[in-house]
Amino acid sequence: RAEVSHQPTRRRERQQIRFKSPGSAQRFLASHSAISDLFNVQRHLISRRMLKVFRSTAMADWREIVAA
Repeated sequence: RAEVSHQPTRRRERQQIRFKSPGSAQRFLASHSAISDLFNVQRHLISRRMLKVFRSTAMADWREIVAA
């Protein structure tokens, strides 16, 4: 169990515990995965400078989406 605790499925299960109904958890997690992919960059693969560029681009995209 310890080996798989960090896999996406297990993380999703832990997040679902906080919701009262499976439907509300599913709605939240569906939108959350799309949004978190925008901000989640594999940090160990890129330099700090590029990470800052990616994050500022992601924030600009996020502000544009929210403003619409």
